[in-house]
Amino acid sequence: MCGIIVIASRPSTRPTPAADDLLALLDRAVAAESLAAAAALVAECDALLHGVPGVQALLGRRELIAAIGMRLDRVDERIASADDALERAVGASPDELERMSSELIAARDASWAIRRDRLRTVAAVDDLAGRDTGAAAIGGYLAVQQALSALDRLEVRGRDSAGLHVYVWDHGLSVDDPSVAALLAQRTAAPLVPGGSVRVAGGCLSFVYKAAAEIGELGDNTRALRAAIRSDELLRLALSAPTARASVLGHTRWASVGIISEPNCHPLNSEELEQRAGESACYTIAALNGDVDNHADLKVQHSLRIPGPITTDAKVIPALMARHAAKVGDDLAEAFRRTVASFEGSVAIAAAAADTPEQVFLALRGSGQALYVGLADACVIVA
Repeated sequence: MCGIIVIASRPSTRPTPAADDLLALLDRAVAAESLAAAAALVAECDALLHGVPGVQALLGRRELIAAIGMRLDRVDERIASADDALERAVGASPDELERMSSELIAARDASWAIRRDRLRTVAAVDDLAGRDTGAAAIGGYLAVQQALSALDRLEVRGRDSAGLHVYVWDHGLSVDDPSVAALLAQRTAAPLVPGGSVRVAGGCLSFVYKAAAEIGELGDNTRALRAAIRSDELLRLALSAPTARASVLGHTRWASVGIISEPNCHPLNSEELEQRAGESACYTIAALNGDVDNHADLKVQHSLRIPGPITTDAKVIPALMARHAAKVGDDLAEAFRRTVASFEGSVAIAAAAADTPEQVFLALRGSGQALYVGLADACVIVA
């Protein structure tokens, strides 16, 4: 099935946790009298390692990561002992068994979270971002990693293509700078917006990464996306500014309308052929779960000039939103509402516009779809 992931973040105001504080919590967990107390202390350490501050604390610090791993090994020994005790507690009361089981689950969850979420995320961000990475770049690459990790999970239900879109703003780059122009060359002209394309839209740089294959294994698409992002020097340059901000919209597709191809891979943008001046000044991108049943009628009704190789119904979403935005001015929410109100079928939609890259527009229509919104450390995650 198709899946949507959005990461919309803001700069964190939380301080970077100190190494001594992290290790002190884990030392106390190792020495704690009860497994419940140990679990609470490990969970407290895990909370400090969330978000950009947590990545900053660990990025490039192999000795600290190793020290954390050694302490978690000792916590895991306690967990193993508690597991054995639970197996032997034949005559214990139901309440006692419930208490022991709850403590065991809490301790396992906390230890797993640090090992498999925090440490794995740091390694992935390090792989994407490289050395000498500032807070802004860490935030951008962390959002990308969170989206890629989510796509890996979403693809368990089936996949044939995947795409990732990144808006970067407040990057301080000038497209007239020869070095920037050289990086933009060949990436701004392709009309079908293949993977690797870039658009300059308002104050944003719009980066698109796509992968499509009818035959493959789970993880192939995200590996291809990760490799493209890792090698993107323009993205690295844009995120290097201390003021840079980024938002990410990703999608994994199991095609129902339109062939399996890069042009049909979501997210798609609002560009049309032979764009008329003032017709679509608002650059928009969108991803779709479900089907817009009347997409062909909408193309005719609004005279949408969609390139022939793009046959997915999702293309009408950003194209219509941009058209409506030209009519209602700055009210992008109204432009989005008018777009979705015209659809027939079952849809879940996420969209974003270059004019307000810090915002994401979400919609459900019909039955059989869902969107979930989670509040994380200095960010909102939509799935």
